[in-house]
Amino acid sequence: MHIFGVIITGIGALFLFIGSLGVFRMPDVYNRVQAGTKCTTLGSFLTIIGVGIMQPEWFWKTLIIVVFVLISNPVSSHALGRASRKSGISLCDKSIVDKTKEFKGYQE
Repeated sequence: MHIFGVIITGIGALFLFIGSLGVFRMPDVYNRVQAGTKCTTLGSFLTIIGVGIMQPEWFWKTLIIVVFVLISNPVSSHALGRASRKSGISLCDKSIVDKTKEFKGYQE
């Protein structure tokens, strides 16, 4: 069981590394938020569950932490993206579609 936990934790660390590369490489704040959120949510999930598998007495505590991460990480990234848009940060020049312009109730 310990080896399985180490593998899961290693995969989670790999996703966290890929997320950090995405934040580094993406052209604007909206792409960075998306890259950071998707990879770090899955990476944190796998890393924390892997620790719970390696230490069975901590499993229920790690499960509570994972639920908190799964709820709070997407909500916080949505808030960052919305605040960026409301403060006037524009999309990068390479962006083709801007879905927020289609909404009638959206105010810049």
